Amino acid sequence: MGNSMSASFAPECTELKKTYDSCFNEWYSEKFLKGKSVENECTKEWYAYIGCVNENLKKKSIQSALDDARKEAPFESGGELVNANANANANKK
Repeated sequence: MGNSMSASFAPECTELKKTYDSCFNEWYSEKFLKGKSVENECTKEWYAYIGCVNENLKKKSIQSALDDARKEAPFESGGELVNANANANANKK
């Protein structure tokens, strides 16, 4: 199957992911790390890939499950559960 880092969860998006990964790795190693560029030059490739992923999340009925999960347990501030402090304080009483 090859490098698992190259595969997308949706097989139809794998080529777009490989294109983005290749672009990003080239930019990161040849430009960013050498101080030649700080702006990611692969946004076009990223949006093509993430568009494919989002489309497949909807097709496979995963997007609605993700949306529901985010409503039930939204996260903010570095991974802290919203109202986590309020819930912890309520449990102490």
